[in-house]
Amino acid sequence: MPLLIVRNDITKMQVDAIVNAANAGLSGGGGVDGAIHAAADPELQEACRKLGGCPAGQARLTPGFRLPCKWVIHTVGPVWQGGGAGERETLLSCYRSSLELAESLGCESLAFPLISSGAYGYPKEAAVEAAREAIERFLWEHEMTVYLVLYGSESLAASHKYFDEIREYIDNAYVQEHPYRRNRRESLLFHREEASDSFGSGATPEDRPFEAESMPLFHAARADEETASDDREWAPGPSGTPAPASQQPAPKPAPKESAPGMPLGGHAHYAISFDSRFGRLDESFQQMLLRKIDERGMTDAACYKRANIDRKLFSKIRKDVGYRPSKPTAVAFAVALELDVEETEELLEKAGFALSRSSRFDLIVRWFIEREIYDVFTINEALFEFDQALLGNVS
Repeated sequence: MPLLIVRNDITKMQVDAIVNAANAGLSGGGGVDGAIHAAADPELQEACRKLGGCPAGQARLTPGFRLPCKWVIHTVGPVWQGGGAGERETLLSCYRSSLELAESLGCESLAFPLISSGAYGYPKEAAVEAAREAIERFLWEHEMTVYLVLYGSESLAASHKYFDEIREYIDNAYVQEHPYRRNRRESLLFHREEASDSFGSGATPEDRPFEAESMPLFHAARADEETASDDREWAPGPSGTPAPASQQPAPKPAPKESAPGMPLGGHAHYAISFDSRFGRLDESFQQMLLRKIDERGMTDAACYKRANIDRKLFSKIRKDVGYRPSKPTAVAFAVALELDVEETEELLEKAGFALSRSSRFDLIVRWFIEREIYDVFTINEALFEFDQALLGNVS
C-alpha cells in the first residue's frame, strides 16, 4: 500500500516505473503513448521496435531513457466492443501483468494511466473499477506505492454514484452553518444594494467589497449559546420582550434516572461513553489506535492496508508512543477500523484535530462514516473530485 489518485503528467512522475497504455505494435501514437515517446527519447522507439509488439493484456519492458523513471512498462489494453468480448478480463490482465513485472524489477513505486479509457473507448466507470480491483488485490499481498494518474482536468465524476449526494450534503451543511444565507435571493439583493452604494449604480455582484462566505461564523454560534443557556420556554411580554421572571414557567425538571449517572431519554449512551473515556484522557493517538486494533481483532497488516498506509509508516507509528500523524492519516485509520463519528472524533482529538462543519474534507469524510461506507478508495474518489487531500500514506 498505498493506492493514490493524482492529477499530473505521467511523464513527470518521480517513481521507479511508469506504465504506458501502448498499441499492439508498440509503435507510439496519441494520448499517453505519444506523450511518453515524446518525453523519453528517440531511443525508446528503437527499444520498442526490438520487442516485436505486445499482445493485449500483456506487458513489455524498456528503460525510461530521459524520463525521470528508471523503467517504462508497456501494456496493451482492450478496445471497447460493448463488454461482451472479454474486455474486462483483458483490462484486469493489463494491470496484473504490469504490477508483476514491476515487482520482479524490485520497484517500490509505480504509476498507471487509466488504461483504455481514452481512444479505446472503455467506459470510465468500468475502467476505474477494473483498475481498482486489480491494484488492490495485488497490494493486499505485496508492498508497493501505486499511483493512478489523471491528466489536466480529467475527472472521476462519471465513475461514482455518490458525488451528487455529497454536493447536496455539503450545501446543506453550509446553509446550517450560515443561517443568514438561507434566503439566497434576499442575500444577493442585499449585497447588490450595498455594492451600488459603495461603487455606484452600475456595480455588479462581482464588485462587492466582500462575499457573504467571508462573514464571521460566530453570529450563529452566539445565537445558539444564548438560546441554550437556559431550558425555560420564555413567554413574551406585552412588547414582545420576555415577561418578568415571576411570570415565567418554572424550569423544566431534570430527567428521571434509571440508575446513578444514567438518565433516561436517550442519554445512557453518553453517560457510558463519558465514563469509559474518562479513564483514557492521557491516552495518546498511538495508544488508542493500537487498542482499537486489538478490540476489533484485526492484525496490524489488515489495519494499515485497509487504511491505505504503507508498512514503513505504520512501523514508525507503532514504535513512537507520541507520534502525531497528519489529519488524512488519522482519518484513514478511523475508516479502516470502521469507527463511528463519535469514535472518529475521539481518535482525531488524540492527534490534535477535529471534524468541522466548515471543512469540505471533514464533511465528505463525515458523509461516508454516517452511512457506514468504510472503503478508503471510494472515499478518496470523492475527495479527489472535490480537490481535497486523500486518505492514506501522508505522514
